[in-house]
Amino acid sequence: MLDDLLRRHDGVITLTQANRAGLTEQAVRRRVRAGHWRRCSPGVFFVDDREFTDAARIRAAVWGYGQSACASGLASAWWLELTRFPPDIVEVTVPRDSHGRRHNGSRVRRRNLAHLDIIERRGLRTTALPLTAIEAAVRRGGGPKLMDQALQRHTELRQLWGAHLRNTGRYGSPAARLLLQAADDGTKSQAERLFTRLLNASGISGWKANQNVIGYEADVLFGAAKVVVEVDGFAFHTDPETFERDRRKQNALVLAGYQVLRFTWLDLTEYSERVLALVQSAISAR
Repeated sequence: MLDDLLRRHDGVITLTQANRAGLTEQAVRRRVRAGHWRRCSPGVFFVDDREFTDAARIRAAVWGYGQSACASGLASAWWLELTRFPPDIVEVTVPRDSHGRRHNGSRVRRRNLAHLDIIERRGLRTTALPLTAIEAAVRRGGGPKLMDQALQRHTELRQLWGAHLRNTGRYGSPAARLLLQAADDGTKSQAERLFTRLLNASGISGWKANQNVIGYEADVLFGAAKVVVEVDGFAFHTDPETFERDRRKQNALVLAGYQVLRFTWLDLTEYSERVLALVQSAISAR
């Protein structure tokens, strides 16, 4: 039972868990004195016979603040696989009436969270995906692409708004509102939002975002000109199945008489004037 627990929990264990597995407090102390277990914080230990991974570091940091604590911000984003890069400082959210000192390597935020905003993943309490996405997106090292990941793969804009409105007044709330308002133009990715902003700023009109065309969803459609623009954002899928589906979609649109333009994030950020010139040329030719 103990070995299974340690394997599932990245080598991290609390005193309460050790007691439940049959170890007394004295037995735990003997393991610490012998150097087999390392004390991470009061009541939290790491079995020092394996690598102290990022998962172990985040788990130990959160558990160090008690049973009501949960990972949040970039720590939660990494735990929920919204980002590949774990943060150096683990953000932990605890209830407002919690006590205890801050531990090295962590940052504490005291806030009472709604039941909807907390989940458990791999034995660790963490903020739920919608709240995680809007909080991590405004952290340094986060960025709008975290919100893109959530919108494209896991959740919906209304769920992000719900999490935001349940937690107004938190750190980063005004910046998160701006991101959510930007996402409300009907597009799903940051790249699409950037493209529609470019169109609006240039005065190019006659387009709609996310329109159904012969059974496919077009990122941007110029209906009168029969021009479709596809935009590849940060979270663009490159797996073989998606690659083939995108090519079938493009071929079907061309055969139906639509001209298809495709732009990457690099096109939009580095060559925006060229992008707009191509769009203007395509819709003018029709």
